[in-house]
Amino acid sequence: MESRQLRYFVAVARERNFTRAAEKLHIAQPPLSRAIQQLEDEFGVALIDRASRPLALTDAGRLLFEQAVQVLERMDEMKAMAARMRTAERTLLGVGFVASTLYGYLPEVIRRYRAARPKVELSLLEMTSIEQVAALKEGRIDVGFGRIPFDDPLIDRRLLRNETLCVALPLTHPLSSRTGLLRLEELAGNALVVYPKVPRPSFADQVLALFRAREVKPAIVHEVRELQTALGLVAADSGVCIVPASVERLRRDNVVYRRLDEPSAVSPIIMSTRKSDRSSELGLILQLVKEMYRKEGIAFGA
Repeated sequence: MESRQLRYFVAVARERNFTRAAEKLHIAQPPLSRAIQQLEDEFGVALIDRASRPLALTDAGRLLFEQAVQVLERMDEMKAMAARMRTAERTLLGVGFVASTLYGYLPEVIRRYRAARPKVELSLLEMTSIEQVAALKEGRIDVGFGRIPFDDPLIDRRLLRNETLCVALPLTHPLSSRTGLLRLEELAGNALVVYPKVPRPSFADQVLALFRAREVKPAIVHEVRELQTALGLVAADSGVCIVPASVERLRRDNVVYRRLDEPSAVSPIIMSTRKSDRSSELGLILQLVKEMYRKEGIAFGA
């Protein structure tokens, strides 16, 4: 499958007519028809209902259209970024991050890095800790900020700090009025919301392991894809959720945050890079992290 075939297919899907699509693409109709037929042969399913007037997409065609549009848009973004780099002779630095790190110090690190390196083109990509491993190996990112410790001979990991965890409670929860620290045992019997649902292992497994270590059993476990969804369920009084303390900055209606009386209730923030990469840009990022932690009184690596 070629990007040319996807562009041809998207043009036909939008125009709902082979002749108009060919005119828009500035090609003759026969090669356009052949390209669509080759695409259908490759997928083994009809993508266009040629008997309808105007043309209509089959169920498979509608699914491919949605995905093809996203793929082509991403390719256009990559081409535009490459063009900007050629024009400005900029270095490209890819940064992967788990969503929860945005509520901590990562945005300030990025801001300071941009100020120090205005000619570097930054690509910021949200991805899970596990996804960052593959992205580093494939060269799609140069540094990742995640929460899951893992061992890989091609990846260097550096613990930046251990972030305290807290519990997000519905505003109507009996424990929401408490001002002191909560014990994990006090959450026994509550519905527990964990995230992300996939891929695993993830932060969800860290939370579940914490409950197992304390022999605390939730009434039920709701697995959701992302933090915002988890907090939405908490706000809807559908359960409680263990989150990094920095998430407290993300205030939501009908949600309160309470700290835990659990020394082991922490989540690591880990900086990952390729083992062979000794880029000065990565060294600068690490230096900025250390300077910020020192200013905030945070112990680096603890």
